Amino acid sequence: MAYTERFQQLADAARSRVSEVAPSEVDALMAAGAVALDIRDKEEHDAGHISGSMHVSRGTLEMNIEDAIPDTDKTILCYCNAYNRGALSADTLRTMGYVNAKFIAGGLKAYRALA
Repeated sequence: MAYTERFQQLADAARSRVSEVAPSEVDALMAAGAVALDIRDKEEHDAGHISGSMHVSRGTLEMNIEDAIPDTDKTILCYCNAYNRGALSADTLRTMGYVNAKFIAGGLKAYRALA
């Protein structure tokens, strides 16, 4: 998908402010209590997602995250298909006080490539 220059600049800035997690680390982090957070649209989530992940779409993230994950110390691994929306979501969560919000490098595509 081709992105506009402004959108890509925004996403790149978000990526520079938050930590990324390698796809190979996701399962171990989840086993240790991290939440994989699928921030894609419902249709994308319904078509396939990381097993055991939680879904809160990017469009409703700020409104719904506190009910879904009240613990602001919880490790949250945001993901989309690749990078941008996951990084934007992790950056938003950090702004909201979720100190351990990160994103999965390469998103669902990279995670699936491990299988």
